[in-house]
Amino acid sequence: MKIKKLRFAAAVLSAAFMCGMLASCSTADEEEETEEEAEIQTLTISDEEYYSRFRDDGISINVYNWGEYISDGSDEGTLNVNAEFTKLTGIKINYTNYATNEELYAKLKGGGASYDIIIPSDYMISRMIKEGMIQKLDFENIPNFRYITDTFVNPAYDPANEYTVPYTWGTVGIIYDTTLIDIPPEEIDWDILWNPDYSDRILMFDNPRDAFAIAELRLGYSLNSEDTKELEACAELLKEQKKVIQAYVMDEIFDKMGAGEALVAPYYAGDAITLMDEYEDLGFVIPKSGTNLFIDAMCIPAGAKQKEAAEMYINFMCEPDIAYATTTYIGYSTPNSAAFEMLDEEIKEDGISYLDDDYLNEHTTIFCNLSDEANRKMQELWTELKSTQDETQNKWLVPIFLLACVLLSIGILVRRYIKSKNDMF
Repeated sequence: MKIKKLRFAAAVLSAAFMCGMLASCSTADEEEETEEEAEIQTLTISDEEYYSRFRDDGISINVYNWGEYISDGSDEGTLNVNAEFTKLTGIKINYTNYATNEELYAKLKGGGASYDIIIPSDYMISRMIKEGMIQKLDFENIPNFRYITDTFVNPAYDPANEYTVPYTWGTVGIIYDTTLIDIPPEEIDWDILWNPDYSDRILMFDNPRDAFAIAELRLGYSLNSEDTKELEACAELLKEQKKVIQAYVMDEIFDKMGAGEALVAPYYAGDAITLMDEYEDLGFVIPKSGTNLFIDAMCIPAGAKQKEAAEMYINFMCEPDIAYATTTYIGYSTPNSAAFEMLDEEIKEDGISYLDDDYLNEHTTIFCNLSDEANRKMQELWTELKSTQDETQNKWLVPIFLLACVLLSIGILVRRYIKSKNDMF
């Protein structure tokens, strides 16, 4: 996930490549291009006094977020969110990144660092709540929570809505090469990731929770199943898939699909939109049989040293202009109703970013943390799956190589024996 900079870099390269051609364009075309790129994001704050409490205190907060998951002003006309917060409040931000929920969890569990804001995903949030790793919020300090859409209030991972404020959300679907896969979009479902016609051109998520979820969807199980037999059945289905997949990957999906090295892969909707913006031959579908609805939310760790300042930061992230800047930069969907209203109709109705309520209610499931036993079982099955030799023609490569080494060694010994005999005579 979180690959916005790749999109920005590609845009810069494209602009450099096209500069000569643009010089020969007509004045009308130039004016049209200017109009399309004319949006300059601005920040309007309704209650500036609220943000003045710590202005002269010289404090700082530590924010730990996914990589490329906030507007940093690198695109012309966009807001640098953290810089705007510091300018408004006087609070300095120490901003660092992580790549996975598990990395975030390990960092906090190990106690090696102190953070005031973290933005984990749903199932990890419920785990952290259970283990006392995050603390309850004082919503008196977060008045902008009023902008959060009802759909994302009291979520399954925080049913009393005491610990979290949603940051972004999205779904998982399938991205594919439309020039080489001629299946109608409405007929594409999760079974395409097992299709032998695309053998060695299929990618799969390289994390157990997402991979098992896809198997659970195929088998009709709950995405939060803790049943041992169901988890084992999912593992068997994933073992069967190993015969046709090219690789287990995460962010590498962007490069592999973009370069045409693969034909089909599961992908997060926000990243899929970014990828399709760069490569027009790619398509994306959210299977009608169902999918995972994921939510990343802002939390305050139990050991945070600047709780009130952290709540001010959360409130700032819910300012409509800031939420809008975030969602348009990273491509993921916003739970902020005011920011949603600011979006272009094309985005609201693209069938990817914002799905209708009926589909969300009937065909999506939010991950919750599994029991310790179920987590261990899934991890054991995943480790076994990843370590076992593929049930393909490649399974003989190692034995053949070893046999060749033995025969070569025997040949060398025989040759030396013959040479030594000849030297004797």
